[in-house]
Amino acid sequence: MIPIEEIRRARKVISADSIRTPLVRLSVPDSPAEIYLKLENLQPVGSFKIRGASYAVRQASADEVSPGVITASAGNMAQGVAWVTRALGVSCTVIVPENAPETKLAAIERLDGKYIKVPFDRWWKTIEESSFPGVEGLFVHPVEDDRVMAGNGTIGLEILEDLPEPDVVLIPWGGGGLSTGIASVMRSLAPTVKVYGVEPETASPLNASFAKGSIQTVDFTRSFVDGAGGKTLLPKMWPLAQELLEGSLTATLDEIASAIRVLAERNRVIAEGAGALAVAAALSGRAGTGKIVCVVSGGNIDFAVLVRILKGETP
Repeated sequence: MIPIEEIRRARKVISADSIRTPLVRLSVPDSPAEIYLKLENLQPVGSFKIRGASYAVRQASADEVSPGVITASAGNMAQGVAWVTRALGVSCTVIVPENAPETKLAAIERLDGKYIKVPFDRWWKTIEESSFPGVEGLFVHPVEDDRVMAGNGTIGLEILEDLPEPDVVLIPWGGGGLSTGIASVMRSLAPTVKVYGVEPETASPLNASFAKGSIQTVDFTRSFVDGAGGKTLLPKMWPLAQELLEGSLTATLDEIASAIRVLAERNRVIAEGAGALAVAAALSGRAGTGKIVCVVSGGNIDFAVLVRILKGETP
């Protein structure tokens, strides 16, 4: 659990890079619950990742960041780190999986970052080892870094300011850094709120781990939901999930694509696959009734994919 004092401290630091995003009601009057959207897709880099990246990099010393900063990311954390390193005038190198969306790779380059594309298994090994051969600098872990989780947790502070008594908070689960940060706030300030991680059913190790009571490795199918889900859990994150989360939910690819369409049609919100995960779960009814907050984690979706989805397809 991340201390609430650390999360409050992070809020002051990250104001140099991030914005306070709105919490708005989903315009679907016949939905199974009172659904609210925490619109992290409106951040300067199009995702919540700028919060954790900002706190982790800005809390490091000048000596630590002067050789450069490294991270491993499918694209959103990369953009967050690159945004901050460009502001500080230091280099940024990102290890990306070979299926990373072109939209996200182009954004890294726009922010003066460099990326190295590797097979998925090698990318995952970089995340496990927090390093990459031949590249030196400060490694900012996209998930396990306590400062990253504290930065992510500032979302929880904002949610409770705008909606003091939600019943449920749904959070996309990629590695767990977003869920841990937000759930730490809820545990400290609103302990009756139920927090669930949400995964695509094609890549749902958290769901399988909760079902079995231990870390599980699952069959992993790549999909347009590139910012969430995986093969297994990072060992550090499983105890945190058990401590802080009520459990895990999944959504089908059809449900996620439908949620993207609903967000675009009803609220004029562009969400990527991971960003629509929580909404898909809420609309399915599996999260129950009452006041449900869905974290729309990002909006960095390839336009070609978005067009197919808006036409009614599931890529």
